[in-house]
Amino acid sequence: MKHSIRIVFEQLSLQKFTVSSIIRRCIHAALDAEGICVPCEINVLVTDDAGIQIVNRESRNLNKPTDVLSFPMFQLEAGNPPQDWTEYQDPETGLVPLGDMCISLERAIAQAKEFGHSPRREVGYLTIHSVLHLLGYDHLDEGEQKRQMRAREEAIAARVGGMQRS
Repeated sequence: MKHSIRIVFEQLSLQKFTVSSIIRRCIHAALDAEGICVPCEINVLVTDDAGIQIVNRESRNLNKPTDVLSFPMFQLEAGNPPQDWTEYQDPETGLVPLGDMCISLERAIAQAKEFGHSPRREVGYLTIHSVLHLLGYDHLDEGEQKRQMRAREEAIAARVGGMQRS
C-alpha cells in the first residue's frame, strides 16, 4: 500500500546519510504491520536539538531537547485501527491525516553512538516509535503499555533491512 508521506527538512546540514529513505521505509513498514490500508498522510520534520527544543517548549511546555515528538491527529486504540476510516479522511485530499512527527537528527546521531548502533537504525527506530504513537500506542506506564509498544517497535524494525542491533 502506497501511503502519502510529506517530509520537511529543516536542517539539511545535519544530513549525514539518506534520512528520507529510512524514514519512508519505516513509516511504510509500521503502517503495514499495523494493518493500515488507507491512503494517509504523516508530516515529518527533521531538525536538530535546538529546533526540537523549540517545538517541545511550544507544544508541551518542556524547555529541553528530546529525540522524537509525536502529535497524533486522532485518539486511536493501540493495535485496533478503525474498520471504517471514512470519518477520519480529509474531504479535500481523501487522505487520513494521522499526525505529525518531529525528529532531532542531532540527538539520533548521538544516541546511536551511545547505544552502539548506526544512526540509520536510530532514526528508523525513532520513526517507528513515532508512528506507533500516531496509531494510539503509548508508554506512560513502565508496565504493560511500555512492553507492548517496545515489542511492536522491535517486530517492525526486524522487518526493515539495515535495522539490526549491533
